[in-house]
Amino acid sequence: MALKSSAVGIWVIATGIIVALLYLGRDIFAPFALAVFLFLIIEGFARVIDERSALLKRGWSRALAILVVIGGFVGFLAMMARGVAEFGSQGDAYLNRINGLIEDAYGWLHLGDAPTLTQLVFNETGQAFLGTIASATSGLTGDLVLILIYVAFLFLAQSAWPVKLDRIFPNVEQRQQVKEVGDAARRGIETYLWTQTVISALITMLTYATLTLLGVDNALFLSTLIFVLNYIPTIGSIVAALVPPLFALVQPEIAAWVPGDAPNDSYVFAAMVFLGVSFWQFSIGNFVQPRIMGDTLNLSALVVLLALAIWGAIWGIPGMFLSAPLTVLMMILFAQSDSTRWIAILLSANGEPLSHDSATIAESDEVQSLESQ
Repeated sequence: MALKSSAVGIWVIATGIIVALLYLGRDIFAPFALAVFLFLIIEGFARVIDERSALLKRGWSRALAILVVIGGFVGFLAMMARGVAEFGSQGDAYLNRINGLIEDAYGWLHLGDAPTLTQLVFNETGQAFLGTIASATSGLTGDLVLILIYVAFLFLAQSAWPVKLDRIFPNVEQRQQVKEVGDAARRGIETYLWTQTVISALITMLTYATLTLLGVDNALFLSTLIFVLNYIPTIGSIVAALVPPLFALVQPEIAAWVPGDAPNDSYVFAAMVFLGVSFWQFSIGNFVQPRIMGDTLNLSALVVLLALAIWGAIWGIPGMFLSAPLTVLMMILFAQSDSTRWIAILLSANGEPLSHDSATIAESDEVQSLESQ
């Protein structure tokens, strides 16, 4: 009994120390984790190109994958910058519209004289909120260069990993076991990232077509924003469904298809945009995504929400994006030891956590599912 209590105490202390180190070192660990996952995306893409093409060697496949991924990332930044510029060009019109909505809200609630957006933004609360957003944005921008540097050095160090693994684990069976666990973790994370990318791209294309047909301004910018938000589990899809209607609500000139000139036409317009965007989020998220992803994650829905909150508190926005793959990695690692397998069982959805064997089976099932489609 005393030994069991001591073991529990050691686990609690070790967990507290690890969480504290992750939080205190978030400026170092979070960019490095993002770099590792970007590296895995590029490597997975290069492996697909290498397997599908008989003309390109692995080095050229990797170079092509790097160009495509980095080019897509730069293109994303360009679209975001263009979208912000387009909204800025109509800044006065949007400001007048927002002030009108604030006045309507104060009138409905009988709160007296309505303040303007400028007065709300530049009060003490508004300045603190904007300061938090500006700090997070500048932090992500500054980390971008560091992430790309990490990715470059990961590629440079890749060739030395097998030699290091041989020297760290001289025993052949132990080395093979470590290699299988590492491969399982890599496959699980790669599969999640790729399937999530396919789902996000599908939702983005359908949402862009819907917003364009409805007459929403700057539909490309809003669709690109939705693509990024869908990488955040659960909460991201909810926010993605709310962002376009909010922009539609403050749009200076609503679409011509909205009937009449009544003051509430903008609310009808925003409601239609919400229904259109939510339809794709709901239908793809509940019918298409489970079929493509299958049991790749095998994480409890409650665990996904808790992981989102915990990693978000530790690493902020990067932690929210990485919460699901990091939790999958933890489940695979915990499943390898009898003493920690109970944690992996708690994290899993069906009580059967992914080990290196089940991860291999999941990958095989995933490939067969995609081929059958």
